[in-house]
Amino acid sequence: MSSAADRGDARSVGETAARRRGRPPGRTARGEAMRRRLYETAVGLIAARGWHETTLRDVAAEAGVSVGLLYRYFPSKRAIVLALYDELSAAYAARAAALFRGRWRDRFLAALETSLDVLRPHRATLAALVGVLVGDPDEGLFAPGTAFSRLRVQGAFVAAVTGATDAPRGALGPALGRLLYLVHLAVLLWWLLDRSAKQRATEALLALLGRALRLAAPALRVPGVGGLVIAADRLVREALFGEPADAAPRGEVVTGTSPP
Repeated sequence: MSSAADRGDARSVGETAARRRGRPPGRTARGEAMRRRLYETAVGLIAARGWHETTLRDVAAEAGVSVGLLYRYFPSKRAIVLALYDELSAAYAARAAALFRGRWRDRFLAALETSLDVLRPHRATLAALVGVLVGDPDEGLFAPGTAFSRLRVQGAFVAAVTGATDAPRGALGPALGRLLYLVHLAVLLWWLLDRSAKQRATEALLALLGRALRLAAPALRVPGVGGLVIAADRLVREALFGEPADAAPRGEVVTGTSPP
């Protein structure tokens, strides 16, 4: 049997090897504080300089650490973006879980306004990332590597519809929730590009959207409209996420039938 000293030596060797591979040691309060400082430095630089103009070397210099130390926590700019997505989507999901009971259109608008509230402190950073968010095949919102964040937020919009007092029956509810998630993304893009004073144009857009939803809700009861919504959802999932047209949505099991 090995002695305690031998086991201690083995642990020391393992820890040294891990450090040589560039991995931070086990999570400690000090390590988490360093990671947070580096993350906030990187996010601040991206907001001030832009995504493409910010390098990891810049981040390390601004934080006053070596590039090697930064790499131990964030080996690439992609890792910083994923950390940002994770933090914001988790904060949003926690707040959206407390939605009031009510009609789906009211719950959707509340979920949308909650998203704006969560993202507002990070508007400058997200504005600098617009090109990445929309079009980057690896770091964009529709990239496979960022699906964890998208599904977390999308799930909140699906729940806003399916948990409503007037939730559409069967597959129509989740399909409508997913499409409203995309409407939410379009509003966010508008908000990020909005140059009006205090984003007044975004406030006007939300008011206009509320009026449109009051007309859309009764339209769902028109024969054939529910089928159009479900078909549109399938097309979007195939086009943006590469899901087969007849596949169930990722992370969801759709049951029931749509209204006639």
